[in-house]
Amino acid sequence: MPEQRRGFIYGFAAYLIWGLFPLYWKLLDQSGPLELLAHRVLWSLVTLVVLVAALRKFAKVKALLAEPRRRWPLIAAAFLISANWGTYIWGVRTGHVVETSLGYFITPLFTVLLGVFVLKEHLRPVQWTALGIAFVAVAGLTIENGRPPWVAIILTFSFGFYGLAKKRAGAGAIEGMAIESGTVVPFAIAGIVALGMHGDTTVTAHGTAYLVLVILTGPITAVPLLLFGAAATRSSMTTLGLLNYIAPIMQFVFGLVVFHEHMTPMRWLGFGLVWLALALFTVDSLRIRRRRTVALERTAVTASAV
Repeated sequence: MPEQRRGFIYGFAAYLIWGLFPLYWKLLDQSGPLELLAHRVLWSLVTLVVLVAALRKFAKVKALLAEPRRRWPLIAAAFLISANWGTYIWGVRTGHVVETSLGYFITPLFTVLLGVFVLKEHLRPVQWTALGIAFVAVAGLTIENGRPPWVAIILTFSFGFYGLAKKRAGAGAIEGMAIESGTVVPFAIAGIVALGMHGDTTVTAHGTAYLVLVILTGPITAVPLLLFGAAATRSSMTTLGLLNYIAPIMQFVFGLVVFHEHMTPMRWLGFGLVWLALALFTVDSLRIRRRRTVALERTAVTASAV
């Protein structure tokens, strides 16, 4: 099987799993968001320690910890991804699945904006137009709800800055996540212990099957990241960028069809504007990539002729 096709399958599988997350978290509706977050952090660390040992990556983890310029971004990333996970779980548990999808629809556009202000990158006019449309959409949803769409905004900002921190660290998926989980696991354990002391723990009160589902939060966090890492080394950025929309589309559909969340005309308009912005952004990116590919092919032909 060609590597590009294999990469597409890995990437599709990763985003498919992420897209199914709302259904998974709904199965754990007997536990509060903070308790679930604490267990997700704990069992993620257990899973990653096993993977680090199996793949013999302890030396890489140690090397990352020894370099402050890479260690500190990973520590920041740990708290950012924890905020992202906690907000997502809360959003699903409280009937805001559609709003979580909005956050992940906006994230690619926010990532571009971070590139402008933090990495000093330059945007093309179409990209600025897409960002402007997305801003209007968020403003419209704010007016409609009487409040900003906080779930979407927190998910967008936390994941956007998380990506920036990971870029600064330049760490592999497994070793980077091992350090991230290890950074926040003391807080997770403290939370689990505190809940137990007050008699508020729930994960052991609903049978073995429920406890197994909680423990599996570790593997379901690690597996799609591994699949994504495998896809990233085999697929083009264009392919990954298009696959990126699978998860929020699935979340949006689940919010409407499975959880019957209400959509007002203004909300439909807001989402429509976001989708328009993403369409402009994607088409422009594909156009520029095609132009660069053609230019490289012409350069190669010219070089071979000489």
